[in-house]
Amino acid sequence: MSDTQLAQQIAQTIADEIGAQAAQARAAIALLDEGASVPFIARYRKEVTGGLDDTQLRNLESRLTYLRELEDRRAAVLSSIDEQGKLTDELRSDILAADTKSRLEDLYLPYKTKRRTRAQIAREAGLEPLADGLLEDPTREPKVFAETFVDAAKGVADAKAALEGARAILMERWGEDAALVGELRGWLSDNGVIRARVAEGKENEGAKYRDYFEHAEALAKIPSHRLLALFRARREEILHLELDPGTDAEAGHQYGEGRVAFKAGIRDAGRAADRWLLDACRLTWRAKLHMHLLLDLFNQAREKAEAEAITVFGDNLKDLLLAAPAGPKTVLGLDPGIRTGCKVAVVDATGKLVATDTIYPHEPRRQWEQSLQSLRQLCIKHNVELIAIGNGTASRETDKLAGEVIAAVGSTTLQKIVVSEAGASVYSASEFAAREFPDLDVSIRGAVSIARRLQDPLAELVKIEPKAIGVGQYQHDVDQYRLARALEARVEDCVNAVGVHVNTASAALLARVSGLSSTVAENIVRHRDDNGPFKRRKDLLKVPRLGEKTFEQCAGFLRIADGDQPLDASSVHPEAYPVVERIVAATARPIKALIGDGSFLRGLKPEQFTDETFGVPTVRDILKELEKPGRDPRPEFKAARFAEGVEDIKDLREGMILEGVVSNVAAFGAFVDIGVHQDGLVHISALSDTFVKDPRDVVKAGDIVKVKVLEVDVARKRIALTRRLDDTPGQSTSRPGARDERPNAGNPARRDGAGGRGPGQPRGHGGGGRAGSTAAPANNALADAFARAKRS
Repeated sequence: MSDTQLAQQIAQTIADEIGAQAAQARAAIALLDEGASVPFIARYRKEVTGGLDDTQLRNLESRLTYLRELEDRRAAVLSSIDEQGKLTDELRSDILAADTKSRLEDLYLPYKTKRRTRAQIAREAGLEPLADGLLEDPTREPKVFAETFVDAAKGVADAKAALEGARAILMERWGEDAALVGELRGWLSDNGVIRARVAEGKENEGAKYRDYFEHAEALAKIPSHRLLALFRARREEILHLELDPGTDAEAGHQYGEGRVAFKAGIRDAGRAADRWLLDACRLTWRAKLHMHLLLDLFNQAREKAEAEAITVFGDNLKDLLLAAPAGPKTVLGLDPGIRTGCKVAVVDATGKLVATDTIYPHEPRRQWEQSLQSLRQLCIKHNVELIAIGNGTASRETDKLAGEVIAAVGSTTLQKIVVSEAGASVYSASEFAAREFPDLDVSIRGAVSIARRLQDPLAELVKIEPKAIGVGQYQHDVDQYRLARALEARVEDCVNAVGVHVNTASAALLARVSGLSSTVAENIVRHRDDNGPFKRRKDLLKVPRLGEKTFEQCAGFLRIADGDQPLDASSVHPEAYPVVERIVAATARPIKALIGDGSFLRGLKPEQFTDETFGVPTVRDILKELEKPGRDPRPEFKAARFAEGVEDIKDLREGMILEGVVSNVAAFGAFVDIGVHQDGLVHISALSDTFVKDPRDVVKAGDIVKVKVLEVDVARKRIALTRRLDDTPGQSTSRPGARDERPNAGNPARRDGAGGRGPGQPRGHGGGGRAGSTAAPANNALADAFARAKRS
């Protein structure tokens, strides 16, 4: 197959998967190969791709990588087998038809270079004719026939040794039959039951997993969060996991053995070698194929569960990044603390730090009145409009202090808002924060971040590694490279959806703009500092290392307010300015008169202003943008009000109706911050009066919701909530044990980024999703399976 044909085949495959035409996929692939970003293609190349949206393009990008890797591997496999002189036409056809990496590896398994196996040693000892002879003529007596192959010089001491070698040859041959492996994989995937049991003596140590001490569930139906919990418990050596071939395990094993026998053409006809051959089939299934498929299917299930977990994290991150900004207001940030005091930072409307302080209102100093007066003076001196309070330790106590400050100031407009601290400590100790505030104490930097994230969550959170924001489920159990890539893509999409003001944005924010690298972003800031604000978008071409291609990618997403060109404040790309000039000429109205005149613009027909480059989709976007240039897609800002007097989990009572903020959404429900230092869980069954398949269909991170307290477990720090306000307290969920599925036994979205921890996972643990998960346990399990099969 030529390179062109291969490219067309890949494009057609992807097009079928994303619901598009092959021509659309080919066009998008070409743009990606040229270096175009997904946000740029989605917004400014609609005519080229036929209007593929960013979701389709992200899926296309992901599948393109997979399929190209598959083709590279296919070429390597064909070359390897051909070099061995074993590439038949039939095998070549099978390899070319393989549509997954698993299928390709099944076909390659018999030809893969491997360490010397028992079967290879047996072949070298001349025992393959023994295996073939018994298989071809089962009327032969195995022991008698085996006597003729005894040769001490070759390591075959007796007939028993000869038969064991012959059996190893057959087991390897059948265990590497691609068609048989594929058939049994599909069957076991559909019918397999994952079974968990607690390891002996681990009952107390693994108490957090007690719901799974005796657990069985269909592999095909187990939710991703539960599967990741089981894998974590196995990695911590709390649980043993097995994959039974169906609810009736023994019947399933017999089916597996039967399929091996059928494939090998073996049946029990009372002939001398039939029992020996059937024993070889049984061992092939139980000691070789079953274990191989168990590991394979567990890995596949893990990858699928990880993909779902990464999607959940990405969705939550998007909601957090696109949370409503308070806007350009002077904010006083409070980073609560007890022994070390509360850190204070005041930032002006542009985010510039103007004042800092440390107060000690709580234990052990208890300088309440002094702290109140210090905050009062700061609020008056700097005309503070908002007080942002971090939601960590002593948050509610500090919130109470802020309430008294507002009363002391006597302002009717000053407000206090509790803000998520997720990732604040990571930012404080980061290289970026050190460059931004080299002389500022690390703890004060956290207060600055808290204040700024109220002004503009997106602009501040992009300074933090996405994983550290901690709004995922089991985030430390998934492939960290895949997680990082997926989250980076989400951040890029969010930043470009909102747009960036080039004259005020930080280098961290600019680096997320389509086409801009960290180096170019820093060059933009340096040029701005040295030469003053940019007056026109085209002036960006004066920035070192920002050439025509980079300008094409980034210009439409960068905004210049109050510049020389009114369109520079919009999302209209400079390459499309001629379209606007045609609109101006046709309507005889100056551009400034057109901008914002929605009723007039909606009366224009896009078809009047198209040309060979810009079609109706782009012109329609331009007219829409002219109505409200530089519009912010984020919602209007509002804040939750926590109940007075409810500051600790011990203050909660069943039946209380409270207001809170959704801090995290998982596959099994939503976590809600109700101001007691411990997020409560609204199980998926309690999110709505109607059936909910995906929690994100009804709530998202940052939503303000009213909930009722159903159950409080102070000892385990668990709070069961419901959005159905007529639910009866004490009846936490519709399914026993559902509360234990939460991804974190502690706070799921706190400043150290530990939101993805599962039960008992230590803070700061990273990248442990794969460590120690297969190698040694697999070898032991294989040996155990072989021994059990021989005994039976």
